Amino acid sequence: MEFDLNILLIIILFGLIASFIDSVVGGGGLISLPALLAVGMDPATALGTNKLASSFGTFTSTMKFIKARKVDFDIVGKLFPLSFVGSIFGAITATYLPPEYLKPLAIIILALVTVYSIVKKDWGDINKYKKLSLKKAILFIVGVIVIGYYDGFLGGGTGSFFLFMLLLIGLDYLHAAGNAKFLNLASNLGALLLFMILGQVNYIYGFSMAAAMVVGSYLGVTFAIRKGVSYVKVLFIVVTILLILKNVYDYVNSHFM
Repeated sequence: MEFDLNILLIIILFGLIASFIDSVVGGGGLISLPALLAVGMDPATALGTNKLASSFGTFTSTMKFIKARKVDFDIVGKLFPLSFVGSIFGAITATYLPPEYLKPLAIIILALVTVYSIVKKDWGDINKYKKLSLKKAILFIVGVIVIGYYDGFLGGGTGSFFLFMLLLIGLDYLHAAGNAKFLNLASNLGALLLFMILGQVNYIYGFSMAAAMVVGSYLGVTFAIRKGVSYVKVLFIVVTILLILKNVYDYVNSHFM
């Protein structure tokens, strides 16, 4: 793609909006990726460019959560490499197998996550985390690897899946969001590494969107910390519903239209 100032401004605007939402509960790809596709980027380059930009945004929000002491390194510290490696293998798989194969499963899981979050009205209001048993710890580790793999393979909803898994072990919404961002940073970097190796990154537009995402992520986390658990909970439910609708639309459009 040739450099175009109008395209650059569009990318910056949508990157800012996407990262504000993504910084807390994920789902920013609903905004940033379509924006990159809309300006004429081919799908593979759009995915790689989006990963470059979102990695900067996720890094910013992660650092902000760490500063606010919302990241529990005793829980997720050693799992960073597992999410990173899982994402690389997911991205490798995506080069051989169309990601569309996972979309129906993603829709079902996101729907279950949303229903469970709505039904459990007091869920995630306070931190009830206790040290995990060996069995739960193993399941938690497997979950991190699988979600990391999913991020490299398909991506949409990764932040929501990480957040939901952390809520399941007893964290409140704000701590779950902080720890989810830490793990999501690892999966973003893993997928980005492979896209860079494959030459599927537009660095001019990628770094421009990244700058906007740094600002959006900082503002998003600052707002979430000030508003507290209830804000994160509502945002989480809204974003997961939007993710379901987007995935259903894409699936129907590709198979029946």
